[in-house]
Order: sequence, then structure tokens, then C-alpha cells
Amino acid sequence: MAVDRPGPDHAAWIAQVREQALEPDLPICDPHHHLWLDAGHTGWPYTLDDLHADTSAGHKIVRTVFLECHAEYRADGPEHLRPVGETEFVVELAERSASSGQAEIAGIMGHADVCLGDAVEEVLAAHEEAGRGRFRGVRYSTAQDSHPPLAMAHCTTMDDPGYRAGVRKVGSMGYTYDAMVYHPQLPELVKVARACPDTPIVVNHLGCLLGTGPYKDRREEILAFWRSAMADLAACPNTFLKVGGIGMPMMGFRWDKQDVPPTSEELAKPWAEPIQWAIETFGPDRCLFESNFPVDQRGAGYVVLWNAYKRIAADYSLAEKRDLFHDTAARAYRLPTLA
Repeated sequence: MAVDRPGPDHAAWIAQVREQALEPDLPICDPHHHLWLDAGHTGWPYTLDDLHADTSAGHKIVRTVFLECHAEYRADGPEHLRPVGETEFVVELAERSASSGQAEIAGIMGHADVCLGDAVEEVLAAHEEAGRGRFRGVRYSTAQDSHPPLAMAHCTTMDDPGYRAGVRKVGSMGYTYDAMVYHPQLPELVKVARACPDTPIVVNHLGCLLGTGPYKDRREEILAFWRSAMADLAACPNTFLKVGGIGMPMMGFRWDKQDVPPTSEELAKPWAEPIQWAIETFGPDRCLFESNFPVDQRGAGYVVLWNAYKRIAADYSLAEKRDLFHDTAARAYRLPTLA
């Protein structure tokens, strides 16, 4: 992934915009963040200390869920079990977070090759043992596009029988499946959701509304396609929608190219209408706001990002906000809901 600034320069860029947290007493479960010790997907490390610096900056982040990012895989052993190294890495940090007095990493979403079909059970069992009670499921990204900058690691097609059998196995073992696709692939994901009705499927990043390369300057056309596909997804009762990803350059707003990063008002302006439409379509009880940090840090700071979501959700009731910011995530990942 190309980045515009090295880590220290990017941090200085982000620091130009500081805001007080809106609604600072609203409890939040951040259901999507990463951790890595190398350059990761941004060009700089993101450690437990970095996460806690963000989660303690003003918003009431009470717990989080780690999402797989190919960090710290096992260096040897059977290929299909190497991703378990990521869970082994994160569980140590999660247990430290639990005694830190700061946001606890309460859930771990690992990676498994679901194309193994029923045989993926071995990998899931290994993650469960490594996770020491925190493993919640897996993400297997099927995001693919012919535009080279959007290329992802090789994956199977979503109509592959082995893939669908693997997704069903995830659900039958009581786990959650996170799905990352680009918006042109959403109709394929609808078929997966229908074929795997007993597997909870969490759709990442608003279904990845692309706005770069061949998708640039086609926002209204893309939104029309997206709304149709998302309505079909919402008709599948086993689906949840992660509301986020709006700081990523591929979503079409090049916040990272600005001299000064966006304020929460600037972030919210182009996203309020589609996000509110998505919430009305899926319902607050199936939508969960996410930080996607540090990837969304390409475009905005942590406090600013959550302020943008709170602006977008300003007119919802307190009960609906409790779902959007905490309880939907808790239900999707089998974590404690608010009392």
C-alpha cells in the first residue's frame, strides 16, 4: 500500500486537527482495529500502546475487537495453521489490556483458509485454543478488482463449493465470519449469505464503496448500485454491517492529500446520507460503527473519526446509539452488552 508520508510525518499531519470528544460518556465497543509490529498496511507500526493512546484520547472505548491483518504468523509448521500465530500474538496483548485499566481487547478475529471446507475445523479449533477464550471467528477477504492498486492477495471465488462449505462450518461451530468485498462484488456476497443462513456474516467497511481508479467521479452511479445490493444483503437476517472505512483513500475521498486533515464535520458531510440510509435499511441492531484503525488513520485522527460518526448518528435515540456504538458489536462477536 502506497503511503504519502512516513510515520512521524503522518502523525504530525494528523495532530494538526484536534477536537474534544462529543458525547464522551457514550460507551463504545470498537469492533475493528489491527495491531502489527512492522510497517503493516499503513507504513508504520501500530502497537498496544498506540491503540491505548487512541482509545483513551476522549471517547469512552470500553472494549475492542482485533481483526486479522496477517501479523506475526507462525514461521513454520503446516501452512494452513500458520495464521494461528496471529492469535497467539494478539492474545498476549489482550490479556495485558485487560489489566491495564484501559480498553480491553475482548475479541479476536483471526484468519483461516475457509476454502478448506469442513477441514477448516482444525484451524478454528487451533485458534480457539490459542485465543484462551477471546477467539470469535475469522475473516477471509475475497476483495478483488482488475485495477492494480486495488489488488489483494489471491483468493477463491465466492461461488466455490469449498469456500461456502467453510463459511458454513464457521457458523456451525458458533463463530462469526467477517467478509471483505468491494462494492461490485456485493451481489455475490448476497448469494453467500443466502447459502450460509446459519453463519453470522459481518460485512466490512460499508461494503467498500470504491471511488478511485475506474470508479472515480462515478459516485452517484455507484451509490445507486450499492443501495440495491445492500438492500438485498439486509434482507438476509444473518448479516451485520460495519459502518466505517471512510478514512481509506480507496473510498474516493483523498483526505490524505490535503495539507490539513479533515475535521469531523468535513468527514461527516459526504457520508451522512449513505450511512443513515444503510442504518435505516439494516436497522441499528445490525449496524456497528468501527474505527478500522490504523488504516483509517490515513485520513483522520481517532477522536475526529468517532466524532464524525456521532454527528451522523445525532438524531437517533439513546437506545439506537447504544446499539450502533456498542451492543450490535457485542452481539455480533458474543461479548457482554451494556447493562
